[in-house]
Amino acid sequence: MIKKFAITILIMICAYFGNAYAEELSFEKYISNFDYKARIDMKIESAELVKGIKEGKIQLIDIRFKEEFEAWRMGFAINIPLNELPARIGELAKDKIIVTACPHMDRSILAMAYLRTKGFHSKYLPDGLVGLAEYLRGDKAREFIQQSNK
Repeated sequence: MIKKFAITILIMICAYFGNAYAEELSFEKYISNFDYKARIDMKIESAELVKGIKEGKIQLIDIRFKEEFEAWRMGFAINIPLNELPARIGELAKDKIIVTACPHMDRSILAMAYLRTKGFHSKYLPDGLVGLAEYLRGDKAREFIQQSNK
């Protein structure tokens, strides 16, 4: 219950970080630009994520710690732990949508908000890496892996 409450509070706080990319913004300006459209734009569902990766329009960043990433991973994600993101921001594609993901949402929301203030068009995955794994089960996973290996 406390965890859900904390995540809800974190989502509400991050929801105030508006809909702007292409230029760096202060948090103050970012928050001032927030509207309902920005709230919708900051999220991406697994189906849309997979489609965008197939089309080469999306870069998935797994922001979990290295130990977590080594335990299990999405082969098509780049691991940049949240605490390393500022130092490794140059590894991100400016011409793609950057989707941040972790098992739940807490770190991915923080990473998404940070990247938006740095001029990136970024989103987070609300169903998290666990939801993405569920989506990719079975035929969807085989099809995606086969297309990714081409």
